Amino acid sequence: MLEVRKSEERGAAHHGWLQSKHSFSFADYYDPRHSGFGPLLVINEDRVAPGAGFGTHGHRDMEIISYVLDGALEHKDSMGTGSVLHYGDVQSMSAGNGVRHSEFNGSKTEQVHFLQIWIQPNVKGIAPSYQEKNIPLADKQGKLRVIASSDGREGSVLIHQDASLYATVLTGDDRVEHTLAAGRLGYVHVVRGQVSVNGVALKGGDALKLSDEARVELAQADNAEVLLFDLPR
Repeated sequence: MLEVRKSEERGAAHHGWLQSKHSFSFADYYDPRHSGFGPLLVINEDRVAPGAGFGTHGHRDMEIISYVLDGALEHKDSMGTGSVLHYGDVQSMSAGNGVRHSEFNGSKTEQVHFLQIWIQPNVKGIAPSYQEKNIPLADKQGKLRVIASSDGREGSVLIHQDASLYATVLTGDDRVEHTLAAGRLGYVHVVRGQVSVNGVALKGGDALKLSDEARVELAQADNAEVLLFDLPR
């Protein structure tokens, strides 16, 4: 079964310093039709004004992934980690039994644009942890590159859930395919550009939920960047 989630149907938050689009129910936005998909609970597309950001706040028992699209995202946390992320950088933070962190625009002149992704873990109460990896553009061009996984394979960041997150950059005649094992869910989020997913035309911000499907095929792309989630039910 295929279910399209159009970009313009997402929830929206406008706070002056922050412009955010919510693919799933989040904060003041609630839609019972879109309150997670398997363990995938949040995809927020955030644009943060220069010098602004999210002050120190806490999380518990959540796998949090940041995927930077443009600009500089500055991260600090109670584990003593501090870094500035740019395009190509992927960050994972396992909140475990509790962590506090802040996220700020690391530039005083340019906006930062990133995706914040929350995945429910399959273990609770573990010690918090942090990882970041740089994924070169060449590793994503015309192919699926795993960027987050339960085993950290191929240099991906580690998450505590039986899920895998892939990224790809496609255009022209590029075509990629991913097999979904029986009982698995697929979720495709188009970061930008245009692409056909299992014959469904999607544009930036659109998404496609796949259940009881054996494969995911991405083709007919026009400068597309895409995230693909392979998820348990």
